[in-house]
Amino acid sequence: MENAVHRIGVFTSGGDAPGMNAAVRGVVRTCVDRGIECVGIRRGYHGLINGDIFPMNFDSVNGLLRRGGTVLYSARSEDFKAKLGQEKAMGTCKLLGLEALVGIGGDGTFRGLLAMSKQGIPVMGIPGTIDNDIACTSYTIGFDTACQTAIDSIDKLSDTMQSHERCSVVEVMGRNAGHLAMYVGVACGATCVLVPEHKVNFAKDVVEPIRRARIGGRTHFMVIVAEGVGSAYDVATKIKEATSLDTRVTVLGHVQRGGAPTARDRVTATNMGYEAVTLLAEGKKNRVIGLQGEEYVNYDIEEALSMKKGLNEQTYEVMRALSGMG
Repeated sequence: MENAVHRIGVFTSGGDAPGMNAAVRGVVRTCVDRGIECVGIRRGYHGLINGDIFPMNFDSVNGLLRRGGTVLYSARSEDFKAKLGQEKAMGTCKLLGLEALVGIGGDGTFRGLLAMSKQGIPVMGIPGTIDNDIACTSYTIGFDTACQTAIDSIDKLSDTMQSHERCSVVEVMGRNAGHLAMYVGVACGATCVLVPEHKVNFAKDVVEPIRRARIGGRTHFMVIVAEGVGSAYDVATKIKEATSLDTRVTVLGHVQRGGAPTARDRVTATNMGYEAVTLLAEGKKNRVIGLQGEEYVNYDIEEALSMKKGLNEQTYEVMRALSGMG
């Protein structure tokens, strides 16, 4: 069957996430399999405006499955937010004969793809963000690896905390979403977890679980704070004032974005890359790839951007019940 497109551009945009390289590999090798030419675009929309491109083939993506970060680099482009920048980006597509774009990233990336689709070029979005905050998919590339990185760090903190009567306050990433904090908190058996989706009653949700744990014989305490809640240092100060505990803060920061992707991220990214190219080859356009359960799905990009995503409330209730916050 004849492919609907013959040359595709692929790029990564926004915050990097483990597994983005695997998604790029999935796109490139599916293109090779279907006889479609693939061009890599460096530095996201900035590179698209400035023509920072290079050809990609089967051999150029060797070894990418296990590599963190993104070989295509990522950058935010103020120029692209203006109509003139979008027209320049479309000019690059015309000059190079690109018949479709595949963008890997989060909501900002998808909004850019929507703008390009209105310029007349077919687009596909692949959700890659450690925040897991894309509403049209139950899972985003990079989330599992970021969770595991945070868990490894917190397990090490727990080892040293056991030597002291101490409270450790750990701030994890996630922007304005608490998915990462919640899953990490459950996996680490945190004393309490603070997420932006639920208003914090400090006495009930933080101080009382620490007191219950101490009465129960615990001498060390772990508080996980999603960055969208506010400063972990402010939380630590309040805990010290209320309990007189020796309280230490750890901000995990960008270490959560790094490292070799887990098996889940490698496989999910590969499948999403395959789905994106397959849909374009079949003549589909302006979609976002998602995962619902074990099934790969796709949505119109405008519909995808209009969706809202909350926390998994069942997991949240489990976390509250087992941590002592209930």
